[in-house]
Amino acid sequence: MDNENTVKVPPQYIVGIGASAGGLEAIEAFFKNMPANSGLSFVVIQHLSPQYKSLMAELLSKHTAMPVKRIEDGMKIERNTVYLIPPRKNVTVFHSQLLLAEQDPSKGINLPIDIFLRSLSEDARELAVGIILSGTGSDGTRGIRAIKEFGGMVMVQDENSAKFDGMPKNAFATGLADFSLPPEKMPGQLLAFVKHPYATLQEKNIVSSDDSDITRIFSILREKCKIDFTFYKPNTVVRRIERRISINHLKDISEYLNLLQTNPHEVLVLFQELLIGVTSFFRDEHVFDDIREHWLKKVVKLLQEDELRVWVTACSTGEEAYSLAMLLSEYREYSGHYFRVKIFATDVDLTAIEKASNGKYPESIIADIPPKLLSKYFIRREDYFQVSQKVREMVVFAQHNLIKDPPFTNIHILSCRNVLIYLQPVLQKKILELFNFSLVKEGLLVLGTSETIGDMGEYFDVASAKSKLYRSKGKYKSLGFTASPSALMTYAPYPSSVRSSNAPSGQEERVLDRFIRAISNDVLPFTMIINENMEISHIFGDSKDYLSYPSGKLVSNVSKIVKKDLSIPISTGIQKALKANNEIVLSNIRVREQDSLRTFRLQFKPLPGKKGQEILVAAMITETVDPSCFSETETLVYDVNLDAKQRIIDLEQELQFTRENLQATVEELETSNEELQATNEELLASNEELQSTNEELQSVNEELYTVNAEHQGKIVELTLLNNDLDNLFNSTNIATLFLDENLDIRRFTPKLQSIFHILETDLGRPFYHLTHTIKDLDVIAVVKGVNDQHNCFDQEIQLENGTWYLLRVIPYVVSAKVNAGVILTFVDINQLKSAQLELHKREEQETLRLAKFVQFSNDAITLLEPDGTIVTWNHAAEKLYGWSAHEALGMNFYNLIPDDEKHFAKQGLSNLKVGNTLPSFQAKRLSKSGKVVHVSASACMFQAENSARELIALTERDYVHQHQVEKQECLNCLQKLATIVMDTDEAIILFEVSGKITAWNKGAEILYGLG
Repeated sequence: MDNENTVKVPPQYIVGIGASAGGLEAIEAFFKNMPANSGLSFVVIQHLSPQYKSLMAELLSKHTAMPVKRIEDGMKIERNTVYLIPPRKNVTVFHSQLLLAEQDPSKGINLPIDIFLRSLSEDARELAVGIILSGTGSDGTRGIRAIKEFGGMVMVQDENSAKFDGMPKNAFATGLADFSLPPEKMPGQLLAFVKHPYATLQEKNIVSSDDSDITRIFSILREKCKIDFTFYKPNTVVRRIERRISINHLKDISEYLNLLQTNPHEVLVLFQELLIGVTSFFRDEHVFDDIREHWLKKVVKLLQEDELRVWVTACSTGEEAYSLAMLLSEYREYSGHYFRVKIFATDVDLTAIEKASNGKYPESIIADIPPKLLSKYFIRREDYFQVSQKVREMVVFAQHNLIKDPPFTNIHILSCRNVLIYLQPVLQKKILELFNFSLVKEGLLVLGTSETIGDMGEYFDVASAKSKLYRSKGKYKSLGFTASPSALMTYAPYPSSVRSSNAPSGQEERVLDRFIRAISNDVLPFTMIINENMEISHIFGDSKDYLSYPSGKLVSNVSKIVKKDLSIPISTGIQKALKANNEIVLSNIRVREQDSLRTFRLQFKPLPGKKGQEILVAAMITETVDPSCFSETETLVYDVNLDAKQRIIDLEQELQFTRENLQATVEELETSNEELQATNEELLASNEELQSTNEELQSVNEELYTVNAEHQGKIVELTLLNNDLDNLFNSTNIATLFLDENLDIRRFTPKLQSIFHILETDLGRPFYHLTHTIKDLDVIAVVKGVNDQHNCFDQEIQLENGTWYLLRVIPYVVSAKVNAGVILTFVDINQLKSAQLELHKREEQETLRLAKFVQFSNDAITLLEPDGTIVTWNHAAEKLYGWSAHEALGMNFYNLIPDDEKHFAKQGLSNLKVGNTLPSFQAKRLSKSGKVVHVSASACMFQAENSARELIALTERDYVHQHQVEKQECLNCLQKLATIVMDTDEAIILFEVSGKITAWNKGAEILYGLG
């Protein structure tokens, strides 16, 4: 790679990509649009099947120019490289080195994405980037929480673009995602983030804590969100603001301030960033173990009214509150000490409180909660877990601001973890003073693992330095609230946000209370609102003439606090009103007071209500002075003795009937309880097994989907390759037949139908079932021979219609030493064969012409075997040597060579055998008559056509005769030349050296005049 083109990014950002079912397409789309020189490192974590080899490296390499490597233990993370998780492994990162660990099936469902992202957040901190792509379940949700806690960046695939939206939906639901985008748009946004001056650390002071713009931002947050962040630690606030500046691609804090002023949504996002709502079930497990084993028993001993009160501050989405609820519920079971538990869970973030109240959590909590507690206190829904009603009723959630709202009181356990570290010392001290006021003496304070009580050692003892547990000394000091001390002490244990949404607001309640107080003495008689348990819930009017409170523990049962003479009438009237669900009026009820006698009228009216609401009766008491004022409708005159006697008889009969029913019911319940207990244990065991099995099946399903996606990609490639092969076969027009190891038909090309009688339905049939039109060849025997011997066979064949093919039979090779069938190819050579036949005919004609030329040549031309046997003998040879062709054929040519010449002949033969030619030489021959013939000859060696036989070609001519002919021809030429010279007009004189004239032509005669 060209280093000059690489983007220079000083910090090394590490991008963790989590994907499961449907993630292959998303990963490919992501890397298609990611430049190869981004300077980033990528680690892809998938849910892989342990039984199948992953093809991810091969598939992904086709979509990116970056190196794609399968992770090996201890591998160093490099820039511009993609790393893939191997099957059956979990990956963590330590000091930029990738470490592998075997997956442990005994721990239940495995969450490799969470495991890697959590380790990445701790190792890379603000240089960590978490990306969640398509997949089912909630793996990765806890991981992105950790990344956000350390200041990293989180991207989530848009739900509409995800094939399976389980993982993206759960990740987005946390509210921690910085971007929600389709995979193909993520690279552009990611590169814009890492190239920002803040992200590249090129500008270290983009935002100053003393900047006036920071103050304006705090003002906007207080106005919109009702929270003042002035006393939060400057570094934390500045870091979070800088992060939002880089994510929004802004230049400086002034531009970000303008964005906040015009974009309310960004205000809410910054608010959530500053709150840092990161938590989990049983976070820092050793802290909960310490509380359970050493301190819970001591705290329970502090209970006075058999109620344990817990306050979980900054509860976020409720995980810690529910963790404490499960801890206390388990303690009550194994200790056998049942006490009421009231847990107040508060947070300043109303959105987080609403999520906590719903009690719905993703499947990834399996990794945090022991299986026993999970099956006991949670209900499995479609793709999430729901807190059981038993635990939910123990916790009261409320919006509460630690800084300005009054604290809860009489608290036995107070948890405030990982909050104080984000606050300045002055605010930490104020909050710790509030906690000291809230806790009972020796109450337990739980802080985060990085927090201490600071200067508050005078008010707290260290219970456990490791777990950051402290016990209140019970020393209190003035809190300095703006509200009066009485207002603080009478503060209700349930804030207004705890009340039902159907209840009237505080303002409405005050109006109604003022109205009732105004009319109670003028319009209403003395009235009590009583429930079906005979308990008073409201009183209107002066009660001193009707109620009398006994000493001791405060009770609310109307029959015990109303005056004795009114007890039976009121109890009777309430029972009748509830039974008849109608208004009951009792008149002429006399009550003796010292020396006077007072008469009362009692009216009982059931209050209307909706289904599920508490049943209430209004009991109104009116004193009557004059009996004549009774109305005609008041027909019932109350006789105390008669009514009491009848009441006693009714109660005795009811009691006897109840006893008999109760005895029978108890016996039935004992039997049923034993059966139900056994059934319940079986169901619990079965439920745990089914839940574990379901989790395993879900995990296997995701792994198989990933494998299936990879196979789908491979199938597409194979389909394209198959199409290419089909087109290749069709374009070559070669008839091809594929047979398997049993010589059954596996595949063939359409051209084969011109040779064999074969159809598509013949696939799978034995080869020897086919008929063909090949002549003079046992094809079956040839195929069996190739299949058995694994050799090749080539032969030209002819069909019955005269068409010629080149048949090639070769083994079907699977690997170097493994064959799995036979391949037959038929190459059409009909045109080639026709051309060969035509060429052969022409050669024969040329040979015939050449033979005629040789036969009638003036030179003696003979062909000899290397041993001298004469093969051919032409007419010139007959004329030269005197033997006819019939006589010469079969003779040995060496017989024509004189003895003194034979050694030269043998030497010439040796030269011919080594490849030399004898272009011209003179030799002597013997004719039939015995005459020596001088010849001029040439010789060469050649190979006969279609034979390995070597022959000597010898051409000879009579040298003497030729010389005489040439001499005569020369004389003739001289004579012609002399005639021409003598007759020419030019003077030509021939003379000797001495000057003597030897010849004088006609021209000389004319010139010199001499004859």
